[in-house]
Amino acid sequence: MPTRWLHDWLGADCTSLLVGAAVFFVVYVTLRACRSRGAIGPLPPGPRPWPLVGNFGVYLLPAWLLRRRHGRGSLSPHLLLTRLADQYGDVYSIYIGSQLIVVLNGCNVVREALLNFAEVFSDRPDVPSVTLITKRKGIVFAPYGQVWKQQRKFSHATLRFFGLGKLSLEPCILEELTLIKREIAEFSRYEETFNPAPLINNAVSNIICSMSFGRRFDYKDEEFKMLLNRMSRSLEISVNSQAILINICPWLYYLPFGPFWELRKAELDITAFLKRIIAQHRESLDPSNPRDFIDMYLLEISQQQQQTQKENEDSTFTEDYLFYIIGDLFVAGTDTTTNTILWCLLYMSLYPDVQDKVHAEIEAVVGKDRAPSLMDKPHMPFTEATIMEVQRMAVVVPLAIPHMASVNTCRRTCMGKQLAKMEVFLMFSNLMQAFRFHLPEGIRAPPLSGRFGLTLAPHSYNLCAVSR
Repeated sequence: MPTRWLHDWLGADCTSLLVGAAVFFVVYVTLRACRSRGAIGPLPPGPRPWPLVGNFGVYLLPAWLLRRRHGRGSLSPHLLLTRLADQYGDVYSIYIGSQLIVVLNGCNVVREALLNFAEVFSDRPDVPSVTLITKRKGIVFAPYGQVWKQQRKFSHATLRFFGLGKLSLEPCILEELTLIKREIAEFSRYEETFNPAPLINNAVSNIICSMSFGRRFDYKDEEFKMLLNRMSRSLEISVNSQAILINICPWLYYLPFGPFWELRKAELDITAFLKRIIAQHRESLDPSNPRDFIDMYLLEISQQQQQTQKENEDSTFTEDYLFYIIGDLFVAGTDTTTNTILWCLLYMSLYPDVQDKVHAEIEAVVGKDRAPSLMDKPHMPFTEATIMEVQRMAVVVPLAIPHMASVNTCRRTCMGKQLAKMEVFLMFSNLMQAFRFHLPEGIRAPPLSGRFGLTLAPHSYNLCAVSR
């Protein structure tokens, strides 16, 4: 072997030297971490971090051993963090690798930070697993600054132009609901059970796709269904599997196996899909008749380039940045709303008495001759309260978006908040008007702990629907 001379030269001390070097490296990194913690000043209490891996060394263990020791689902980060709050209080510190994270737990503490001091906590930290995918661009995870302000202002104004948060978007949502009800009616007609997740996922995604891409996708489109499945799966494994170790060793992202490859494959497929759509828009662009968000952005790129050439400056509007924005819209505009509606349907199946009261209110306010609309919302307090109670019991983003303190930020709000509220109310009320849902006879209800990812999704379940 080429390295045989080294072994012969070192002799029996080879192993000892290697072990010694490893111990030195661990001690060195530990001392550096201790010094950095001391430089920051007094920190909130928290568990003692392990060398190199911080407080997430448990994810180094094989998945089968984790399940055997802790049970399925018990190591979800939001459950671990809740347990730590019981021990250390509602404000405590942990480490992912050498990166300090201060955890806020409980309504009062979170409200104080994110509402009363929203401007201070509106920046975004550099999270390796997110940065590798988003490159610190887009809207959701991009750091606060002049570029973010320009992109956010344009994106919000353009989406508003295409109906975001306006009653004019209601027909688009109702169109998707008509197709969903038609599909569910077929299952009801033949008394078949069905999984509501693919239908709801596709419908919710089609609404944001209509504004962003100018088109919707058929429920039987296999490529689109595959992309939605991969997106949901990647959101789950990114923070609830060994893939979380990417935040300690970013090179793990490029490993060709396990959750690392699964996460990267999802990124590659979604990237190819979105870039193909951008290319199609570029080729068919009519400057006098912009069809959707992508067309408007491409026109803005052209205008910005002309202006910056005159001023000898670089424009922040590029096709590369467009890709990351529509990626944000595609992912963020689908997953949270989908899971909220799926939780609502599951809880209505588990609490038929509440479902009866929702049906009664819809019949009293709307009747059976027309679909519920946003104009009915103020007159349907029980239906609205039911939605809010489900959201309280099943928080779909239990860890929220990671925040970072900074003195030079402004208050950040979700661009799609109003759209999400419209979608949830219209979909829930229309489905409740049309059907009565229940779990199949003899089938145990899924655990209500949910499947944790960046969002909290219910475990897969089937329903029976009875037309009303």
